[in-house]
Amino acid sequence: VRSSSSESFSVAERIVLLTFISAVILMAILGNLLVMVAVCRDRQLRKIKTNYFIVSLAFADLLVSVLVMPFGAIELVQDNWIYGEMFCLVRTSLDVLLTTASILHLCCISLDRYYAICCQPLVYRNKMTPLRIAVMLGGCWVIPTFISFLPIMQGWNSIGIIDLIQQRQFNKASNSTYCIFMVNKPYAITCSVVAFYIPFLLMVLAYYRIYVTAREHARQIRVLQRAGAPTDGRQHPPDQHSTHRMKTETKAAKTLCIIMGCFCLCWAPFFVTNIVDPFINYTVPGKLWTAFLWLGYINSGLNPFLYAFLNKSFRRAFLIILCCGDERYRRPSILGQTVPCSTTTINGSTHVLR
Repeated sequence: VRSSSSESFSVAERIVLLTFISAVILMAILGNLLVMVAVCRDRQLRKIKTNYFIVSLAFADLLVSVLVMPFGAIELVQDNWIYGEMFCLVRTSLDVLLTTASILHLCCISLDRYYAICCQPLVYRNKMTPLRIAVMLGGCWVIPTFISFLPIMQGWNSIGIIDLIQQRQFNKASNSTYCIFMVNKPYAITCSVVAFYIPFLLMVLAYYRIYVTAREHARQIRVLQRAGAPTDGRQHPPDQHSTHRMKTETKAAKTLCIIMGCFCLCWAPFFVTNIVDPFINYTVPGKLWTAFLWLGYINSGLNPFLYAFLNKSFRRAFLIILCCGDERYRRPSILGQTVPCSTTTINGSTHVLR
Protein backbone atom coordinates (compact mmCIF):
# COMPACT_ATOMS: atom_id res chain seq x y z
CA VAL A 1 0.00 0.00 0.00
CA ARG A 2 1.54 3.28 -1.02
CA SER A 3 0.13 6.60 0.14
CA SER A 4 1.66 8.57 -2.68
CA SER A 5 2.80 8.17 -6.23
CA SER A 6 6.53 8.01 -6.89
CA GLU A 7 5.99 9.57 -10.32
CA SER A 8 5.28 13.27 -10.60
CA PHE A 9 2.23 14.67 -12.38
CA SER A 10 2.20 17.44 -14.96
CA VAL A 11 0.64 20.82 -14.19
CA ALA A 12 -2.51 20.02 -16.16
CA GLU A 13 -2.87 16.68 -14.40
CA ARG A 14 -2.49 18.34 -11.00
CA ILE A 15 -5.22 20.87 -11.78
CA VAL A 16 -7.61 18.11 -12.85
CA LEU A 17 -6.68 16.03 -9.80
CA LEU A 18 -7.15 18.95 -7.42
CA THR A 19 -10.58 19.76 -8.86
CA PHE A 20 -11.72 16.15 -8.73
CA ILE A 21 -10.32 15.47 -5.25
CA SER A 22 -11.84 18.67 -3.86
CA ALA A 23 -15.25 17.62 -5.18
CA VAL A 24 -14.87 14.17 -3.59
CA ILE A 25 -13.87 15.61 -0.23
CA LEU A 26 -16.67 18.19 -0.25
CA MET A 27 -19.26 15.56 -1.22
CA ALA A 28 -18.08 13.24 1.55
CA ILE A 29 -18.09 15.95 4.23
CA LEU A 30 -21.49 17.43 3.38
CA GLY A 31 -23.19 14.08 2.76
CA ASN A 32 -22.02 12.45 5.98
CA LEU A 33 -22.71 15.57 8.06
CA LEU A 34 -26.24 15.68 6.67
CA VAL A 35 -26.83 12.05 7.65
CA MET A 36 -25.66 12.64 11.23
CA VAL A 37 -27.69 15.84 11.67
CA ALA A 38 -30.81 14.17 10.23
CA VAL A 39 -30.72 11.34 12.76
CA CYS A 40 -29.99 13.71 15.65
CA ARG A 41 -32.97 15.92 14.76
CA ASP A 42 -35.52 13.31 13.65
CA ARG A 43 -37.04 11.27 16.48
CA GLN A 44 -38.47 8.66 14.11
CA LEU A 45 -35.06 7.97 12.58
CA ARG A 46 -33.57 7.44 16.03
CA LYS A 47 -36.06 4.63 16.68
CA ILE A 48 -34.69 2.48 13.85
CA LYS A 49 -31.89 0.21 15.02
CA THR A 50 -30.08 0.14 11.69
CA ASN A 51 -29.65 3.90 11.79
CA TYR A 52 -27.19 3.56 14.68
CA PHE A 53 -24.88 1.74 12.27
CA ILE A 54 -25.54 4.33 9.56
CA VAL A 55 -24.66 7.23 11.90
CA SER A 56 -21.47 5.51 13.06
CA LEU A 57 -20.62 4.78 9.42
CA ALA A 58 -21.19 8.43 8.53
CA PHE A 59 -18.89 9.48 11.40
CA ALA A 60 -16.12 7.13 10.16
CA ASP A 61 -16.48 8.39 6.59
CA LEU A 62 -16.51 11.99 7.83
CA LEU A 63 -13.20 11.42 9.63
CA VAL A 64 -11.77 9.88 6.46
CA SER A 65 -12.71 13.00 4.50
CA VAL A 66 -11.34 15.37 7.15
CA LEU A 67 -8.25 13.63 8.57
CA VAL A 68 -7.04 11.45 5.69
CA MET A 69 -8.06 12.76 2.29
CA PRO A 70 -6.75 16.36 2.61
CA PHE A 71 -3.20 15.32 3.51
CA GLY A 72 -3.16 12.75 0.74
CA ALA A 73 -4.41 15.39 -1.70
CA ILE A 74 -1.74 17.90 -0.62
CA GLU A 75 1.06 15.38 -1.08
CA LEU A 76 -0.37 14.25 -4.41
CA VAL A 77 -0.58 17.77 -5.82
CA GLN A 78 2.68 19.09 -4.35
CA ASP A 79 4.58 15.86 -5.05
CA ASN A 80 6.19 16.20 -1.63
CA TRP A 81 5.49 15.27 2.02
CA ILE A 82 6.28 18.18 4.35
CA TYR A 83 4.88 17.00 7.69
CA GLY A 84 7.66 14.74 8.94
CA GLU A 85 8.12 11.01 9.45
CA MET A 86 6.13 10.68 12.69
CA PHE A 87 3.04 12.39 11.29
CA CYS A 88 3.38 10.20 8.21
CA LEU A 89 2.98 7.14 10.48
CA VAL A 90 0.03 8.75 12.29
CA ARG A 91 -1.67 9.72 9.06
CA THR A 92 -1.12 6.24 7.61
CA SER A 93 -2.45 4.60 10.77
CA LEU A 94 -5.56 6.80 10.64
CA ASP A 95 -5.99 5.90 6.98
CA VAL A 96 -5.99 2.15 7.69
CA LEU A 97 -8.09 2.55 10.87
CA LEU A 98 -10.86 4.69 9.43
CA THR A 99 -11.22 3.00 6.04
CA THR A 100 -11.32 -0.41 7.74
CA ALA A 101 -13.89 0.87 10.25
CA SER A 102 -16.01 2.13 7.34
CA ILE A 103 -15.93 -1.29 5.65
CA LEU A 104 -16.77 -3.11 8.90
CA HIS A 105 -19.77 -0.83 9.37
CA LEU A 106 -21.02 -1.83 5.92
CA CYS A 107 -20.68 -5.46 7.00
CA CYS A 108 -22.69 -4.84 10.19
CA ILE A 109 -25.43 -3.11 8.20
CA SER A 110 -25.71 -6.13 5.91
CA LEU A 111 -26.00 -8.48 8.92
CA ASP A 112 -28.64 -6.25 10.52
CA ARG A 113 -30.71 -6.26 7.35
CA TYR A 114 -30.29 -10.01 7.01
CA TYR A 115 -31.84 -10.59 10.44
CA ALA A 116 -34.54 -7.98 9.77
CA ILE A 117 -35.72 -9.46 6.47
CA CYS A 118 -34.80 -13.15 6.52
CA CYS A 119 -35.75 -13.92 10.14
CA GLN A 120 -38.97 -13.68 12.11
CA PRO A 121 -39.64 -10.44 14.05
CA LEU A 122 -38.99 -12.15 17.38
CA VAL A 123 -35.65 -13.46 16.15
CA TYR A 124 -34.66 -10.00 14.97
CA ARG A 125 -35.56 -8.41 18.32
CA ASN A 126 -33.57 -11.09 20.16
CA LYS A 127 -30.56 -10.74 17.88
CA MET A 128 -30.43 -6.97 17.63
CA THR A 129 -30.60 -5.96 21.28
CA PRO A 130 -29.11 -2.60 22.34
CA LEU A 131 -26.21 -4.46 23.98
CA ARG A 132 -25.44 -6.43 20.82
CA ILE A 133 -25.62 -3.29 18.70
CA ALA A 134 -23.18 -1.58 21.08
CA VAL A 135 -20.81 -4.56 20.91
CA MET A 136 -20.94 -4.61 17.10
CA LEU A 137 -20.29 -0.86 16.91
CA GLY A 138 -17.42 -1.20 19.37
CA GLY A 139 -15.94 -3.99 17.26
CA CYS A 140 -16.10 -1.78 14.16
CA TRP A 141 -13.77 0.69 15.90
CA VAL A 142 -11.60 -1.58 18.04
CA ILE A 143 -10.75 -4.32 15.52
CA PRO A 144 -9.13 -1.90 13.02
CA THR A 145 -6.65 -0.71 15.68
CA PHE A 146 -5.02 -4.15 15.61
CA ILE A 147 -4.13 -3.75 11.94
CA SER A 148 -3.42 0.00 11.98
CA PHE A 149 -1.80 1.83 14.91
CA LEU A 150 -0.41 -1.25 16.66
CA PRO A 151 1.57 -2.83 13.78
CA ILE A 152 2.38 0.41 11.93
CA MET A 153 3.79 2.20 14.98
CA GLN A 154 5.77 -0.92 15.87
CA GLY A 155 7.06 -1.21 12.31
CA TRP A 156 5.77 -4.76 11.80
CA ASN A 157 4.61 -3.95 8.28
CA SER A 158 8.16 -2.98 7.18
CA ILE A 159 10.05 -6.02 8.46
CA GLY A 160 12.26 -7.29 5.65
CA ILE A 161 11.63 -4.34 3.29
CA ILE A 162 13.12 -1.41 5.23
CA ASP A 163 15.84 -0.78 2.64
CA LEU A 164 13.28 -0.68 -0.18
CA ILE A 165 11.10 1.77 1.76
CA GLN A 166 14.04 4.08 2.45
CA GLN A 167 14.97 4.10 -1.24
CA ARG A 168 11.47 5.23 -2.21
CA GLN A 169 11.05 7.81 0.55
CA PHE A 170 13.48 10.22 -1.10
CA ASN A 171 13.78 11.45 -4.67
CA LYS A 172 17.25 12.92 -5.12
CA ALA A 173 16.46 14.28 -8.58
CA SER A 174 13.63 16.53 -7.32
CA ASN A 175 14.78 16.66 -3.68
CA SER A 176 11.32 15.47 -2.60
CA THR A 177 10.23 13.37 0.36
CA TYR A 178 7.27 10.98 0.26
CA CYS A 179 5.04 9.37 2.87
CA ILE A 180 5.60 5.82 1.68
CA PHE A 181 3.58 3.00 3.23
CA MET A 182 4.72 -0.36 1.94
CA VAL A 183 3.90 -3.70 3.54
CA ASN A 184 5.53 -7.11 3.69
CA LYS A 185 3.71 -10.27 2.68
CA PRO A 186 2.39 -11.32 6.14
CA TYR A 187 0.97 -7.87 6.86
CA ALA A 188 -0.50 -7.52 3.36
CA ILE A 189 -2.39 -10.79 3.71
CA THR A 190 -3.51 -10.20 7.31
CA CYS A 191 -4.62 -6.61 6.73
CA SER A 192 -6.47 -7.39 3.51
CA VAL A 193 -8.28 -10.42 4.96
CA VAL A 194 -9.44 -8.54 8.07
CA ALA A 195 -10.25 -5.23 6.36
CA PHE A 196 -11.86 -6.49 3.16
CA TYR A 197 -12.14 -10.19 2.34
CA ILE A 198 -13.94 -11.39 5.50
CA PRO A 199 -16.42 -8.44 5.50
CA PHE A 200 -16.90 -8.88 1.75
CA LEU A 201 -17.72 -12.58 2.16
CA LEU A 202 -20.22 -11.86 4.95
CA MET A 203 -21.85 -9.11 2.90
CA VAL A 204 -22.18 -11.35 -0.14
CA LEU A 205 -23.78 -14.15 1.90
CA ALA A 206 -26.13 -11.78 3.75
CA TYR A 207 -27.26 -9.85 0.67
CA TYR A 208 -27.67 -13.05 -1.34
CA ARG A 209 -30.02 -14.45 1.32
CA ILE A 210 -31.90 -11.12 1.42
CA TYR A 211 -32.24 -11.13 -2.36
CA VAL A 212 -33.51 -14.73 -2.40
CA THR A 213 -35.95 -14.04 0.45
CA ALA A 214 -37.32 -10.92 -1.24
CA ARG A 215 -37.86 -12.77 -4.52
CA GLU A 216 -39.55 -15.68 -2.73
CA HIS A 217 -41.89 -13.36 -0.82
CA ALA A 218 -42.80 -11.57 -4.04
CA ARG A 219 -43.47 -14.91 -5.79
CA GLN A 220 -45.67 -16.18 -2.94
CA ILE A 221 -47.71 -12.98 -2.89
CA ARG A 222 -48.25 -13.07 -6.65
CA VAL A 223 -49.43 -16.70 -6.38
CA LEU A 224 -51.92 -15.76 -3.64
CA GLN A 225 -53.19 -12.81 -5.65
CA ARG A 226 -53.74 -14.94 -8.76
CA ALA A 227 -55.55 -17.57 -6.68
CA GLY A 228 -58.58 -15.31 -6.52
CA ALA A 229 -59.85 -11.99 -5.20
CA PRO A 230 -62.39 -11.65 -2.34
CA THR A 231 -66.00 -12.26 -3.42
CA ASP A 232 -67.18 -8.92 -2.09
CA GLY A 233 -64.71 -7.12 -4.35
CA ARG A 234 -63.08 -5.29 -1.46
CA GLN A 235 -59.37 -5.44 -0.73
CA HIS A 236 -58.81 -6.37 2.89
CA PRO A 237 -55.96 -5.00 5.01
CA PRO A 238 -53.86 -8.22 4.85
CA ASP A 239 -53.76 -7.94 1.07
CA GLN A 240 -52.74 -4.30 1.32
CA HIS A 241 -49.98 -5.24 3.73
CA SER A 242 -48.79 -8.06 1.49
CA THR A 243 -48.75 -5.92 -1.62
CA HIS A 244 -46.82 -3.17 0.15
CA ARG A 245 -44.34 -5.70 1.49
CA MET A 246 -43.86 -7.20 -1.97
CA LYS A 247 -43.08 -3.79 -3.46
CA THR A 248 -40.77 -2.88 -0.58
CA GLU A 249 -38.76 -6.08 -0.70
CA THR A 250 -38.54 -6.10 -4.50
CA LYS A 251 -37.10 -2.61 -4.39
CA ALA A 252 -34.81 -3.71 -1.56
CA ALA A 253 -33.41 -6.52 -3.69
CA LYS A 254 -32.59 -4.08 -6.50
CA THR A 255 -31.04 -1.64 -4.04
CA LEU A 256 -28.78 -4.36 -2.66
CA CYS A 257 -27.36 -4.99 -6.12
CA ILE A 258 -26.44 -1.31 -6.35
CA ILE A 259 -24.85 -1.36 -2.90
CA MET A 260 -22.71 -4.43 -3.55
CA GLY A 261 -21.75 -3.21 -7.01
CA CYS A 262 -20.48 0.14 -5.71
CA PHE A 263 -18.66 -1.48 -2.80
CA CYS A 264 -16.84 -3.96 -5.06
CA LEU A 265 -16.05 -1.32 -7.67
CA CYS A 266 -14.49 0.99 -5.07
CA TRP A 267 -12.50 -1.39 -2.89
CA ALA A 268 -11.80 -4.63 -4.81
CA PRO A 269 -9.07 -3.16 -7.09
CA PHE A 270 -7.15 -1.77 -4.12
CA PHE A 271 -7.23 -4.88 -1.94
CA VAL A 272 -6.50 -7.26 -4.81
CA THR A 273 -3.46 -5.17 -5.71
CA ASN A 274 -2.52 -4.91 -2.02
CA ILE A 275 -2.02 -8.67 -1.83
CA VAL A 276 -0.50 -9.13 -5.29
CA ASP A 277 2.11 -6.33 -5.10
CA PRO A 278 4.42 -7.91 -2.45
CA PHE A 279 4.51 -11.15 -4.45
CA ILE A 280 5.60 -9.41 -7.68
CA ASN A 281 8.45 -7.52 -5.99
CA TYR A 282 6.50 -4.25 -5.56
CA THR A 283 6.36 -3.45 -9.28
CA VAL A 284 2.84 -1.96 -9.39
CA PRO A 285 3.16 1.62 -10.78
CA GLY A 286 2.70 4.44 -8.30
CA LYS A 287 0.00 6.16 -10.32
CA LEU A 288 -2.04 2.96 -10.40
CA TRP A 289 -1.78 2.75 -6.61
CA THR A 290 -2.93 6.34 -6.34
CA ALA A 291 -5.95 5.68 -8.57
CA PHE A 292 -7.00 2.59 -6.61
CA LEU A 293 -6.52 4.34 -3.26
CA TRP A 294 -8.71 7.29 -4.21
CA LEU A 295 -11.27 4.97 -5.73
CA GLY A 296 -11.60 3.47 -2.24
CA TYR A 297 -11.87 6.95 -0.71
CA ILE A 298 -14.75 7.72 -3.09
CA ASN A 299 -16.73 5.01 -1.32
CA SER A 300 -16.80 7.23 1.79
CA GLY A 301 -18.57 9.87 -0.28
CA LEU A 302 -20.97 7.38 -1.87
CA ASN A 303 -22.10 5.74 1.38
CA PRO A 304 -24.46 8.59 2.41
CA PHE A 305 -26.21 8.29 -0.96
CA LEU A 306 -26.40 4.49 -0.89
CA TYR A 307 -27.47 4.01 2.72
CA ALA A 308 -29.40 7.20 3.44
CA PHE A 309 -30.43 9.12 0.33
CA LEU A 310 -32.15 5.98 -1.03
CA ASN A 311 -34.20 5.87 2.18
CA LYS A 312 -37.53 7.70 2.02
CA SER A 313 -37.47 8.67 5.70
CA PHE A 314 -33.96 10.08 5.39
CA ARG A 315 -34.86 12.03 2.26
CA ARG A 316 -37.76 13.65 4.10
CA ALA A 317 -35.46 14.56 7.00
CA PHE A 318 -32.90 16.03 4.57
CA LEU A 319 -35.55 18.18 2.91
CA ILE A 320 -36.67 19.50 6.29
CA ILE A 321 -33.07 20.43 7.17
CA LEU A 322 -32.20 21.97 3.81
CA CYS A 323 -35.53 23.81 3.56
CA CYS A 324 -35.29 25.17 7.12
CA GLY A 325 -38.15 23.10 8.52
CA ASP A 326 -40.64 23.59 5.70
CA GLU A 327 -43.93 22.07 6.88
CA ARG A 328 -44.62 20.55 3.47
CA TYR A 329 -41.99 17.86 4.11
CA ARG A 330 -43.00 16.92 7.64
CA ARG A 331 -44.65 13.56 8.28
CA PRO A 332 -48.44 13.65 8.20
CA SER A 333 -50.21 12.65 11.37
CA ILE A 334 -51.13 8.96 11.45
CA LEU A 335 -54.10 9.51 13.75
CA GLY A 336 -57.25 8.34 12.09
CA GLN A 337 -55.41 7.00 9.08
CA THR A 338 -54.81 3.45 7.98
CA VAL A 339 -51.07 2.84 7.83
CA PRO A 340 -50.44 0.40 4.97
CA CYS A 341 -47.35 -1.15 6.57
CA SER A 342 -45.50 -0.61 9.81
CA THR A 343 -41.98 -1.37 10.95
CA THR A 344 -43.15 -4.49 12.72
CA THR A 345 -44.99 -5.77 9.66
CA ILE A 346 -41.77 -6.17 7.64
CA ASN A 347 -39.41 -6.93 10.50
CA GLY A 348 -38.00 -3.44 10.63
CA SER A 349 -36.87 -3.22 7.00
CA THR A 350 -39.33 -0.61 5.78
CA HIS A 351 -37.38 2.43 6.94
CA VAL A 352 -34.09 0.90 5.91
CA LEU A 353 -34.74 -0.33 2.42
CA ARG A 354 -37.77 1.57 1.12
